[in-house]
Amino acid sequence: MPRRRTPSSSSPTGDTTGTTAPRNRTPQPVRIRRRSLGDFVKAFLAFVALAVLLVGVPVALATQIGWPLPHGVPSLDWLQREITVHTFLNILTVIVWLAWAQFTACVLVEMKAALSGVGVPGRVPGAGPSQLLARQLVAALLLVGATAAGFTPGLSQLGQGYDAHQKPAVAAAQATPGLFAQQQEQAAGTAAALAEQASHAAAHADAGSSARQGDTKYYRIQPPEGRHHDSLWEIAERHLGDGRRYKEIFELNKDRVQPDGSRLSEASLIRPGWIMEMPGDARGGELVELPDESPGVSPDVRQQIADYAQTGEHAQGGGGSGAQDGGSGAQGGGHERAGGGAAQVSVPERQRPAPDGDRQQATAATGAESAFGLPEALLAAPLLAAGLLGALGRRRRQALWQSAFGSAGGRRGMEPPTPGGDAQDVQDALLVGADPEGVRLLDRSLRGLAASLAEESRPLPVVYAAWLSNGDLHLQLAQPSGKPPAPWQQGQDQTFWMLARTDAEGYGDTDTAAPYPGLVSLGTMDDSRLLLNLEAVPGIVSLSGREADRAAVFASVAAELATNGWSDRMTITLVGFGEDLTPLAPNRIRHLDDVEALVETMEAETRQRRGALGAAGHDSVLTGRTGPAQHTRWAPHLVLLAAQPSAEDAVKLAELAADASRLGIGYLVGTETGELPGAAWEMEITGQGKLLAPLLGLELEAQLLPAAQQRAVVELFVEADPDSRPEGDPAHRPPFLVDISEQGRPAVYARLVGPYEIIGLDTPDGDRSALLHEALALLLLHREGVHPRVLSSALWPRGVTDDVRGALLDRLRAWLGTDPDGTPRLGTDAGGRLTLAKSVVSDLDVLRSLYYEATQGKGVGSRAVRGRLLTDALVLVRGPLLADRPEGRYQWLTHEIVDAQLPLLVADTGLALCAFHMEKGRAEKAIEALNAALRTAPEDERLWHELLRATHATGEADRLTALATDLVRRSGARGLPPRTEALLDELLPTWRDAIAAVG
Repeated sequence: MPRRRTPSSSSPTGDTTGTTAPRNRTPQPVRIRRRSLGDFVKAFLAFVALAVLLVGVPVALATQIGWPLPHGVPSLDWLQREITVHTFLNILTVIVWLAWAQFTACVLVEMKAALSGVGVPGRVPGAGPSQLLARQLVAALLLVGATAAGFTPGLSQLGQGYDAHQKPAVAAAQATPGLFAQQQEQAAGTAAALAEQASHAAAHADAGSSARQGDTKYYRIQPPEGRHHDSLWEIAERHLGDGRRYKEIFELNKDRVQPDGSRLSEASLIRPGWIMEMPGDARGGELVELPDESPGVSPDVRQQIADYAQTGEHAQGGGGSGAQDGGSGAQGGGHERAGGGAAQVSVPERQRPAPDGDRQQATAATGAESAFGLPEALLAAPLLAAGLLGALGRRRRQALWQSAFGSAGGRRGMEPPTPGGDAQDVQDALLVGADPEGVRLLDRSLRGLAASLAEESRPLPVVYAAWLSNGDLHLQLAQPSGKPPAPWQQGQDQTFWMLARTDAEGYGDTDTAAPYPGLVSLGTMDDSRLLLNLEAVPGIVSLSGREADRAAVFASVAAELATNGWSDRMTITLVGFGEDLTPLAPNRIRHLDDVEALVETMEAETRQRRGALGAAGHDSVLTGRTGPAQHTRWAPHLVLLAAQPSAEDAVKLAELAADASRLGIGYLVGTETGELPGAAWEMEITGQGKLLAPLLGLELEAQLLPAAQQRAVVELFVEADPDSRPEGDPAHRPPFLVDISEQGRPAVYARLVGPYEIIGLDTPDGDRSALLHEALALLLLHREGVHPRVLSSALWPRGVTDDVRGALLDRLRAWLGTDPDGTPRLGTDAGGRLTLAKSVVSDLDVLRSLYYEATQGKGVGSRAVRGRLLTDALVLVRGPLLADRPEGRYQWLTHEIVDAQLPLLVADTGLALCAFHMEKGRAEKAIEALNAALRTAPEDERLWHELLRATHATGEADRLTALATDLVRRSGARGLPPRTEALLDELLPTWRDAIAAVG
């Protein structure tokens, strides 16, 4: 059988420069040790020893000493008798009988395992040395039989340690912390037995194919023992000399039918009993090279390997794609041990191919992000970008309201500052990369799962990780937790629950607490995104690598935890970095100066949480987030320690983290050496942006937030605070002021405030009309310029290729045309952003300009001008922004704050015009202006207050009572705001009785 050759692209970094894949060297025959005269002698001696121990000992005891126990029920006088030599001999006899019974049990257990040829021998309690002796004797006895040739080392190795350079097939053969030396030796012996058994598993392969298979080697995946699991990474490390060559093994065996009927689809999903074809240069005694008689392997196993040899490329005469198809769908190792052994992360099996219009595929198709000057790290982090964008929008809206109510000095902050430089690039990257729909579905799916489990009175399962793959959500559980509630489905095994995107879209909002707020994105593996549940890790998660690379990972984790949309409340403690990240979420982020302060803080909180859980009767924080006790909420506390702790502090942190997962506390700790006490999961960040966790089977494209982008993000949040800028800063001016005189009539006029209308342009033909209208609206709302990528991501949220975007821009330029001087109305600034000419104007631009001139321009010195400008501004208001926009379009408006700016601007205009009329006692005119503003800003409390005052000024008590009644009706169950009640008490002291009388 011809061997497959591995492509040079098998490097996990994908870097082929100056690197070639190891070539398959001439295979060396696997030496199968034949039976010799010495083997027969050893077998005979083993038989004699077993006969003496199993038969001779009890016969001797029965004939020479007799029954050692009393023949009747002993009386109390028996306790007072003198201990004689006969009594002492009887006690020793009982001990020997017990030792014989234990040894006999060991022989039976070892004999059963040897004869079956499958699995690991059971462990007889307290029988370490006895079971080891039994194993050696049974192995020597069966060495000349047809069942266990090569099962274990011969009698010559009795008492000798296992060769340290010959690694066993199961990871448990390594020295396991916490085991006694004898137990370690026993584990090594068991692993050696399995390794030797697997090395002969290809006996009696099909004779017709043996000529083709003469130089092909196979390996059988070994069952787990204790805390260790076999993995492709460790197999490659043992037999190919480099764990990163696991991809070669994966490509040789991908999609081939295994003995249990399943197929290898992910490198991280391998199962005991599977067979792996190995590259030709594989070395090691555990491998099987066909043809081989392998008399020590059961016929079933021999047939499995023979059948497997006919699958894949071999069934097609070598014409398959195999390792040469260039596929790189595999990432990571297998079901790996994770420090403590219980925690594992696996890649979910692909449920279906990615849709053609998938956002990630389209983003990749657009190619060179750097050519557009946008930060690639944020473009590749949709959940992080969505969280930052949402938090930034909330911060800006808060600043607008603070400005509206005078907390920031009158009109300051009405116009958010326009970012520049790196901050502008980062903001554009957030707009392009954000996936708010994905965040919404993730949040609703997790809360919906918690609500369904609560209805069934079932606890929340412990979730180690979540995978977002092709729109589907996969939860990896710590242990099987039964059948998931509908519409969730069982995943690839009992530790995976899966929810299809179509089912997730059926979830609505629920009042259930967020069940897994500690989930945070670490990176991507192919088209799957990993979110690790930091609060569920049974211990510390350590991160090694260069300081700058570690800092980028820590900043990304901190930023996403602080702003994500699938959490309610949490505390994030940063140590050794991130003091300037506090503006992202002042209510969540806390910064401590050193590890000593951290240890002191966490010791106190650990004690407090243990006591609170005990008092509440909960096993863990998860039982406090669902069911009758969900009001407790049990917010997580996540600790991010970037600095290397001292040895003493590391031990203290390990002690604190031992019970942290139950308490809802997670630890991510940086280390320079890669070794950290108590580390359950160990990860490494490379200079190429790879996040490696070999023992977890992970090789991710890490999600990072480099220092420059971190500073730019923080700048956006700081600039959103109206108190951070000095009074009179020109950045608070509207970004675009139009000429409101008769000479400033625009060539193109778009009406956005109300139904969308365009004056001065012909209506485009066909289906492109709606797309061009939407593109123009986006440009009109961003007079500072719009990045081409921002425009395309707004119009096509799932992504689009460069040629489609370019065709749209060409049509948009042609539609807008040129000014009389030949200048295109759609231009490009020095930074490559799309800008509109001053001859293209919207009614929102005019509204802003009129208000600005009335309050800060010409209207300041002329009362008549001010009244005219304010009246003209209010006339422009015909309803909400883009009132008739079609359903499903203009989704980018969710990122904008214009929905908050416009009502505030209209309210400010109405209030200014009301004050203008009240100066002259024209209450009816003031009421008319306020009612006009309320049609667009009905929730603005300031308008209602002025309406109450203006109505009171008319002197009509019935009219004021009717208005108060209407206000009470609008407020519903919430009741009137305190300031409104106080104003009514001042203007109409009897309003409560009057409203009660009206009913």
